[in-house]
Amino acid sequence: MEEKKLDINSIIGFVLIFVIMMYWLWQNQPTPEELEAQEKAKQEQVEAQNKAKEQEEQTKITTAEDYGAVTTSDSLKLINLKSKLGAFAYSAVKASDKETHVESDLLDLKFSNKGGYLSEVKLKKFVDFDSLPIYLIKDNNAAFNINFGTTDSRILNTKDLYFEPSVTKNGDVTVVSMKLKASESKFLEYRYEIKEGDYMMDFTIRSQGLSDVFNSSQAVNLNWDLKGYRHAKSISYENRYTDIHYEYEDGKDDYTGMGDSEETINDVTWIGYKQHFFSSVLLTDTPFITATVISKDLVEDEAIDTVFTKSFASKMPLEFQGGELNTNMNWYYGPSDFKILNSYGRNLDELVPLGWGIFGWINRYLFMPLFSFLGSYMSYGIAIVVMTILVKLLLSFVQYKQFLSQAKLKVLKPELDAIREKHKNNKMKAQQETLALQNKAGASPMAGCLPALVQLPVFYALFQFFPSAFDLRQKSFLWADDLSSYDTIANLPFNIPFYGDHVSLFPILASIAIFFYMRLTTGQQMASQPTQEGMPDMAKMMKYMMYFSPIMMLFFFNNYASGLSLYYFISNLISIGIILVIKNYILDEEKIHAQIQVNKKKPKKESKFQRKMKEMMEQAEKQKQAQQKRK
Repeated sequence: MEEKKLDINSIIGFVLIFVIMMYWLWQNQPTPEELEAQEKAKQEQVEAQNKAKEQEEQTKITTAEDYGAVTTSDSLKLINLKSKLGAFAYSAVKASDKETHVESDLLDLKFSNKGGYLSEVKLKKFVDFDSLPIYLIKDNNAAFNINFGTTDSRILNTKDLYFEPSVTKNGDVTVVSMKLKASESKFLEYRYEIKEGDYMMDFTIRSQGLSDVFNSSQAVNLNWDLKGYRHAKSISYENRYTDIHYEYEDGKDDYTGMGDSEETINDVTWIGYKQHFFSSVLLTDTPFITATVISKDLVEDEAIDTVFTKSFASKMPLEFQGGELNTNMNWYYGPSDFKILNSYGRNLDELVPLGWGIFGWINRYLFMPLFSFLGSYMSYGIAIVVMTILVKLLLSFVQYKQFLSQAKLKVLKPELDAIREKHKNNKMKAQQETLALQNKAGASPMAGCLPALVQLPVFYALFQFFPSAFDLRQKSFLWADDLSSYDTIANLPFNIPFYGDHVSLFPILASIAIFFYMRLTTGQQMASQPTQEGMPDMAKMMKYMMYFSPIMMLFFFNNYASGLSLYYFISNLISIGIILVIKNYILDEEKIHAQIQVNKKKPKKESKFQRKMKEMMEQAEKQKQAQQKRK
């Protein structure tokens, strides 16, 4: 066989191949960025392997009913968890930061597996002033926590512990169970039952097999915190009606008010965080022995947009029953609508501030039914106008009595001035004869005051009614897009203290109407008052009030509900019309004068009050004469 030898051509070929390979390797060497990416990919691969290994080890732990049945490495991890969480390390090995999501036709809810509480509450049928969904709870603005002591001298907080969720359906009821486990048979459970067509859900806190874990000598405290989101266009208006309401001591109810507050109350059956038109309420079947409620205003400057209005906090103790917890409660997350709240029969309608005493009765049994009836047949703006007309017509006889009394005093003014001139040095005698003349003529000043007092309960009741009427929310009328908030015809590039950064038209119209109404009534009052000392000052004061009141109304109502300003505008227009009709077509001063002369001749029977006043004045006159004689 001929032996093969390398010739010069083969050598040159190998050299060329080597050179080409070296050049190719040099051209394709990785850049610094590529080297960094490769290194990052290696690290991610290592982390993924470690995470998978850790999950595999945790799975081994959770499948072991007995801690002694795991490997040495797993046992060490359990020992670390038990050193932090004690008996509840069992739930921690299955820890997950995920949320459990359920829905009804009214509510969209999320439950945090860490802490077991509601982490998101969305009201599906409502939006805020900016057309965004209404969230009562979102992005950690709320916390629900139970802190308790254990027999191994620990203080644990449920908000830091992991619950195992389960969701089941029972007809129209969705049941969400969140269990904090010490083992499969030992646990603390939050149980929520959400019903279709209902803003109220059942809520139970119960424990099983934990009597040897709880330290019964230490208090178990339930803590509920919430920061209220802004939902309305006017921050100041919404904040005015945002506070904590509660029921205590067998049906009594109260609230914290607008400002910062901290109160301790006993025998509490429910606590409600009211955010004007929406409320979050915790109710209990067995009253809490005591509760501490705290409200804090978060709005520092109303001219600056804010996310939250107020922060609320409550702290209530839970009682053991045979070493275990078992408390039945309810959550209400929904609108502050009187009809809905009243339907539960648990005094929740007190969340709606309709006024106390007679004012609340007028709203409950007169204005609310009337307004609901009118609103079912016409737009709510027209319903306000019609209801205002009906109220003013109902009270027109009162205005007539008031105006008639002023007209009688006006006719008597020359005679009353003559009496004061005759007895200018004896004021007591002048007052006696003045009262006697007014009594004979049937023209007592009190006859004009009493009708005005009759109107006050109606005035105040309506002042409470319109800001609380949920039906007005986001209902438009004319240029107002929301009768529960202020109307805007112009936005200002600056903020005016106590007025705002916008111009509302309804308050302007109401202020103009009240100016002309006061001008009519003030002129009539001044014309009916007898001339006496101090009259120029009195006239000056009344004239000052005639201008001051409309200006105050203009500033006060610029941020108030346009429905309320609409009512005052229509009400004052009707009052002006009634006064003009009475003055020009009903009352005749000549007839009134003739009737007064007839009344003077008739024997007038004095009332007990009038006789007593007359006796007191006569006695005072005798004492004065005796003093003068002694001098």
